[in-house]
Amino acid sequence: MRQGIEQDKGMRFCLLDRIVELEPGVRITAVKRLRPDEDYLRDHFPRFPVMPGVLMLEAMYQAAAWLVRQSEGFVHSMVLLKEARNIKYADFVTPGQELVVTCEILKQDETLTTLKAQGTIEGNPAVHGRLVLERFNLAERFPSRRHTDPYLRAELREVLRRLLPPA
Repeated sequence: MRQGIEQDKGMRFCLLDRIVELEPGVRITAVKRLRPDEDYLRDHFPRFPVMPGVLMLEAMYQAAAWLVRQSEGFVHSMVLLKEARNIKYADFVTPGQELVVTCEILKQDETLTTLKAQGTIEGNPAVHGRLVLERFNLAERFPSRRHTDPYLRAELREVLRRLLPPA
């Protein structure tokens, strides 16, 4: 069952099934196939099950975070969503469909990365917007947690290894 990544120690839940392209410092393309047995579909419109918009946004954030982590060689243990700007929804994702997420880095400074992100279904827009991600190590903000940073980076590298097929 593919849900193994979702229950991984490194992430509470993973909304991406695989990464199909990752060009460090530039762009990423990842895929989420909406399975009919996803827990949230029971409550999110039982007669018309669709992926909640917030989870579409989460899928874009997760893809963007993998791009940032790989681009900087996993220097930071934390890559968090700071802002979601101009998020527009254009279509539903229904069971059996694939949401193809692409993110491109627009600009980056010492702590922030701004990206253009979009999700499509069969080439048609479903969601798009701009994301701002913040990068840091726990040791910078919580010195007593400095020993956690290497552990988190190792766990995240392992999750990425499973999401990204061998070259």
